[in-house]
Amino acid sequence: MPPLVPKTEKEIEAMRRGGKILGKVLKVVADAVKPGVRIIDLDVLAERRIREAGAIPAFLGYKGFPSTLCASVNEEVVHGNGRRERALQEGDIVGVDLGLWYEDLCVDVACTVPVGKVTPIATKLIHAAQEAFKRGVSMVRVGVKVGEIGAAIEPYVVAQGFGVVRDLVGHGVGRALHEPPEVPNFKSPLAGDMLPAGATIAIEPMITAGDWRVKTLDDGWTVVTQDGSLSAHFEHTIVVTEKGCEILTNV
Repeated sequence: MPPLVPKTEKEIEAMRRGGKILGKVLKVVADAVKPGVRIIDLDVLAERRIREAGAIPAFLGYKGFPSTLCASVNEEVVHGNGRRERALQEGDIVGVDLGLWYEDLCVDVACTVPVGKVTPIATKLIHAAQEAFKRGVSMVRVGVKVGEIGAAIEPYVVAQGFGVVRDLVGHGVGRALHEPPEVPNFKSPLAGDMLPAGATIAIEPMITAGDWRVKTLDDGWTVVTQDGSLSAHFEHTIVVTEKGCEILTNV
């Protein structure tokens, strides 16, 4: 694995500007989620807002991915095709995942949104994924090993009665959509990188209401829970600072 290279202050400033754009786009798309809305309409909305802001969708065309938006419904963990005609139904939950390029740097963000009224377990799962993200972020500061992030996330999620996906992890982001280091959401003996000031990473807990095991569908992209249980996902791009960290993709 290549070494973790911090970003320059100029690069961080650019990512901060791109992050504000992306955070606003995420809010617009999340607010548009409601029963009857088609996934493709959310994708069109996301691409239009990103381009209107002078940015470029990061996912569209990435290794052949067909859409600007990753929209992952219910048992779909991540990488759901945003070009689907599928209409969201009352009681669904949908992961909304977006990335963009701005001033030659990339930022990445995601949240899980209830569609109308959802079950108590779905509400609890969404809350747990968001709280898991917060617990991971609370560990970030200069000199902390990446593994300490997952070590803070996993016990909390398990205590809620949920599973932590182990086949997918967070990642460095900035000069590329995915760059070192890997950021597991679980205890891992391999996550030994120490975070320097200026490191930019995407922390993204992916959790399940049942077993943590997943599989990829025949489309080559959509990752689903093997047991068909619900999944929730939260993500922000952050930069490590001398005082801790800063979330770059907040609104």
